[in-house]
Amino acid sequence: MQTTLVTTVIPLPESVNLLQQQVIAALECQGEPLRWSITKIIAGQVYIEAIVTRDD
Repeated sequence: MQTTLVTTVIPLPESVNLLQQQVIAALECQGEPLRWSITKIIAGQVYIEAIVTRDD
């Protein structure tokens, strides 16, 4: 198991209620998210940094 810092960008959803679901779905493509944070929002894009674990 490897722990990695990843950065990803997703489009800002129209509903704030969907934001967490979309962040987690985007991060699960890269591994199991342990902790994540929105670092900035620019021009409708949400920038996220996260710690994920992966099985190699």
